[in-house]
Amino acid sequence: MNADRPARLNRDDVLRAALALLNEIGIDALSTRKLAERLGVQSPTLYWHFKSKAALLDAMSQALMLESRAREAPAPHEQWQDWLMADGRSFRRALLTYRDGARLHAGTRPGEAQRATIEARLRLLCAAGFEPGPATLLLMSVGRFVVGWVLEEQSAQASDAPPSAALDGPDASQYPLLAAGWRATVGSDADAVFDAALRLLIDGARPAASPPTG
Repeated sequence: MNADRPARLNRDDVLRAALALLNEIGIDALSTRKLAERLGVQSPTLYWHFKSKAALLDAMSQALMLESRAREAPAPHEQWQDWLMADGRSFRRALLTYRDGARLHAGTRPGEAQRATIEARLRLLCAAGFEPGPATLLLMSVGRFVVGWVLEEQSAQASDAPPSAALDGPDASQYPLLAAGWRATVGSDADAVFDAALRLLIDGARPAASPPTG
């Protein structure tokens, strides 16, 4: 291996290769050794860019969001409910783009590069009458709702999903209410059910004060 190889190995190249490998083998099998093999380098070479596997996974999560999430900030004069719905849909699509996308993102926190965007989101909610604390809690609630929702979706579709994930719906003659609910949720269009569930969450949010005027 050439001594100058680490300098030529671009950070973005490492992240793209890591995300491609994630799609192929999943997060449990992903390792810096396998990534180094994919890139044709020795494992220590990766430490020029990422000090640990945890740092690599953190950067992969941020790269996934930058690559796939279309709506990072609200448009001028956009209604906060409309923006939250669109942002939640965009977040779900981003996590579904990659295998184990929800697991990759779970537990991460926004870095310095995301803080200006979060400030813009909070500005929108505070202009609608939210205080900074409840506004932040609302953003967290939507974000964690989406991560949990996608985690369930991806886990049920995995090759090692529990047998109960493939169970048929309940007998309507014995459980009429449960059967009706099953048809409207588990047995319905996944995108439509997600939208309905997210709408329930957002519709329950109310600012404590009226929007400022003037």
